Amino acid sequence: EYRATVAQWKAERAAMRPKTAKLAENERLRAYVEARLAGAVADAQGKPIPGPNVPWKGRRHGRRADRRWGTCWSPEQISRRLRIDFPQDEGMRISHAAIYQALYIQGRGALRRELSACLRTGRALRVPRARTRQRGKHFITPEVMISQRPAEVADRAVPGHWEGDLIIGLNSSAIGTWVERTTRFTMLLHLPSMPGQGLNHREKHGPALAGHGAEAVRDAIAAKIATLPEQLRKSLTWDQGAEMAQHVQLRIDTGLAIYFCDPQSPWQRGT
Repeated sequence: EYRATVAQWKAERAAMRPKTAKLAENERLRAYVEARLAGAVADAQGKPIPGPNVPWKGRRHGRRADRRWGTCWSPEQISRRLRIDFPQDEGMRISHAAIYQALYIQGRGALRRELSACLRTGRALRVPRARTRQRGKHFITPEVMISQRPAEVADRAVPGHWEGDLIIGLNSSAIGTWVERTTRFTMLLHLPSMPGQGLNHREKHGPALAGHGAEAVRDAIAAKIATLPEQLRKSLTWDQGAEMAQHVQLRIDTGLAIYFCDPQSPWQRGT
């Protein structure tokens, strides 16, 4: 028989803090999670068992596929695999959020802190999602935001205002697009890979060998602007991609006014 008072009492007891973390009280579950986070799973004979064979989708950062966290199990994969390996054991259940808590908050199950290097993000500390949404690029200042763009750009009546974007393809290949807002005339920016791309280890603070770094994009845009009549060189609007980090030098070299969309708002380029 259901009693509301008893149910309320049980709910209040279940919500009491502090609570013992599941990984702290279940040693078998903890060993299972740690082994898969580290990618050190072995069978009864001690032979290593490879992690999930999933396709690598990091097209823009393909060089990272060989890092440690590229082959280890993610908390989501571990949480779902438990139901397959232990279908009848309800004690061998844990959510992916609880695994993240045990990694980021020491004392909540206390998984080894070094295992955080096996996560897809490689972070040792959790970053709130709301913080990343509001953060803009350091090279963008308020005076070059889209809100400062002249009103004549919005109504598309005056030609010469462009919108650009970078398209990333397979093996870090890239091509830039330029679209004129009034006529929708489109031009493409050729961004070939530099010698040594994909063959050597990346040099720290060196040029982006994939061909779509800030310097390469700046030079490609400057070369394209030189082919346009003076009356068609009014402004360029871009998203907050790192490929436009050299926009100040580009403005000095070409005299082109450059504006940026708000963070996480590439849709503001209506063309």
